Amino acid sequence: MEIGVPKETKDQEFRVGLSPASVRVLSDAGHTVFVQTQAGVGAGFTDEDYLQAGAKIVAQAQDAWNRGMVVKVKEPLAPEFPHIQKGQLLFTYLHLAAARELTEHLLSSGVTAIAYETVELPNHSLPLLTPMSIIAGRLSVQFGARYLERQQGGRGVLLGGVPGVRPGKVVILGGGVVGTEAAKIAIGMGARVQIIDINLERLAYLETLFGSRVELLYSTVSQIEASVPDADLLIGAVLVPGRRAPILVKRELVAQMRPGSVIVDVAVDQGGCIETLHPTSHTHPTYIEADVVHYGVPNMPGAVPWTATQALNNSTLPYVLKLANDGIKALDRDESLAKGLNVSQHKLVHPAVQQVFPDLV
Repeated sequence: MEIGVPKETKDQEFRVGLSPASVRVLSDAGHTVFVQTQAGVGAGFTDEDYLQAGAKIVAQAQDAWNRGMVVKVKEPLAPEFPHIQKGQLLFTYLHLAAARELTEHLLSSGVTAIAYETVELPNHSLPLLTPMSIIAGRLSVQFGARYLERQQGGRGVLLGGVPGVRPGKVVILGGGVVGTEAAKIAIGMGARVQIIDINLERLAYLETLFGSRVELLYSTVSQIEASVPDADLLIGAVLVPGRRAPILVKRELVAQMRPGSVIVDVAVDQGGCIETLHPTSHTHPTYIEADVVHYGVPNMPGAVPWTATQALNNSTLPYVLKLANDGIKALDRDESLAKGLNVSQHKLVHPAVQQVFPDLV
């Protein structure tokens, strides 16, 4: 099969769909990979690295897109819509629940679109979302600590505190992969940490992981209202696979936070779980609302592309190889991969996305 790897177009998105190591595996299996020139340079991979792995370097995005399968990292943006073709396989993150325009275009194009984030194993884990969730969770505290600095608009709090001065407080909404990884970093920095989650079994597991180092709280409206106002750093880490994230923190509650507090919503690519937060970019990552610093970059792992590209490829390559070998029939042979199917033959097929856009079904 011919596989295209276009250069990502999202603001400061330096990850790339396939690493040279992945290209070599696909080339050895008899497939031809067309990589747009400079597609991997931001992640530390040169065109020469790809050539040595067996790829063909193409000059224009359309030359990478004009293939039987396209492997990307982030969802196609409007300028890329004309490149999407009927009968083509598109394998990337899509997050359609927060992207009606993209959903409508995929439906009209006739493409077969498989989303990394909805590929699901029998145990309900999300193998292609997990590596980026780990990175985003860890970065959320790293970025949050930075924007708490006074020069960045924050209230000037050191999360770890110092002897004689109490540490900062981190409140994490959601105890999944993102929330767990955020807690690890926050604990490492010496912060006071609360995780709020609605799943008691998950909270029990987190107790075995963190013990008394994290305050584990059951999620209710009252608990969120009690925890959020005095948070120095509030992290949104809510995931409902395929669906828009629920709004857990209303505008009125954000207004009760102390001036210079920071909000980082990792759920922003699924619509966000904090009412005042909207998507930002790596170029302009923050804004101030209600005197609170809001960070809403939807492609956070793009900040560490060398690590993120390799972590993502470690998980996606087996599925890419199956699709390259068997085409659409791979979905019949792999139930987990089949759950990644979002759009097929002008139809919206993923149940969760159908619930978001019932008028498009």
